[in-house]
Amino acid sequence: MNRSRRLHPAWIVAAVAFVALVGAAGFRATPSVLMHPLHAEFGWPLATISAAVSVNLLLYGVTAPFAAALMDRFGIRRVVAVALTLVASGSGLTVFMGSSWQLILCWGVLVGLGTGSMALAFVATVTGRWFVTRRGLVTGVLTAGGAAGQLVFLPLLAVLVADHGWRAAALVVTVAALAVVPLVVWLLREHPADLGLPAYGATEVVPPAPVTGGAASRALGALATAARTRPFWLLAGGFAICGATTNGLVGTHFVPAAHDHGMPQTTAAGLLALVGLFDIVGTIASGWLTDRVDSRLLLGAYYGLRGLSLLVLPSLFAATAEPSMLVFIVFYGLDWVATVPPTVALCREYFGAAGAVVFGWVFAAHQVGAAIAATGAGLVRDSLGDYALAWYGAGGLAIGAAVLSLLLRRREPVPVPVPVPAGVTRRP
Repeated sequence: MNRSRRLHPAWIVAAVAFVALVGAAGFRATPSVLMHPLHAEFGWPLATISAAVSVNLLLYGVTAPFAAALMDRFGIRRVVAVALTLVASGSGLTVFMGSSWQLILCWGVLVGLGTGSMALAFVATVTGRWFVTRRGLVTGVLTAGGAAGQLVFLPLLAVLVADHGWRAAALVVTVAALAVVPLVVWLLREHPADLGLPAYGATEVVPPAPVTGGAASRALGALATAARTRPFWLLAGGFAICGATTNGLVGTHFVPAAHDHGMPQTTAAGLLALVGLFDIVGTIASGWLTDRVDSRLLLGAYYGLRGLSLLVLPSLFAATAEPSMLVFIVFYGLDWVATVPPTVALCREYFGAAGAVVFGWVFAAHQVGAAIAATGAGLVRDSLGDYALAWYGAGGLAIGAAVLSLLLRRREPVPVPVPVPAGVTRRP
């Protein structure tokens, strides 16, 4: 077969990364369907359970920049295999817990570290190494992997919880995460240069630059440099609001909020799964648009429309899935993580070779926002008896994120140094 017509290995790497992201998404889909069962069995307040979710979300974000640096030093394959094992361990051990601190340890710490190691910084690392053309599109497809995981797992988990209890759902996630590990070890390659090939869309083979220093020093050094710039804070601020209005609020509290209005939990979980379905479409489309439209304008539009939809949401809850709610689900699904491809592109534009690590820190801000929203919405529900104030506040914040995005200006990349050994010249 003609070499030029063979499938480029970049597509195989992207496919394996997609499957790994789907596997990791399983446990992140469970909080909304486990909150009421855990409350009923153990009597823990929703705010306490939400705190465990917050730890998970926070570590999911804070781990990302360090994981990106670890991938540079030890390889994608090792980091992802260990991360999937952590997810499986955290999920499986929850079946033995009897105290809220054990929930925080398993659900919050172990799963947070594991999923954080396969967060969106993983996506930025894969696309940065393997793709030159179609980079935005592939970023959108891989980002949609998390939504696909939610789509695959959430209805199944809701049925398992209803029919067999929450422990059965936790064990299913364990098996799914472990099943992906052999595929990662077998097929997930590190660099195109290892195969003597250029990246997809490139014309020459570029060997990876030697990496020195520890992962922590690389991650913190990139943060120290990026944090002195205006674009970093605008991107991080907008992405923190993104996390608050998606994973933190809707992802965690939509099902219990719908249940408060008389909707069966399985029906609400099905609606949230539909968000995941339309998110796949929206994120891939956003990746395609990112290759063609100014990312600043895309972010402004995405955040602004999201804010308006959240302001309307409290009036849509009912005991059944009315057409107006279905319209919201479709619209919100298309917008869910459409913000990721343009944000990754802007980090690469502003911070060059360190873009993946810097994006890890921007994503950490995303998860800080998600953690605050997850706990805050639980407190609002416990204090006021409903979630209305949380939805209105999130809508206003999303409109603010649109303003932050439109304040970004085109400029030359900010040099964020990545250490190399003395005497070695990095290729431009």
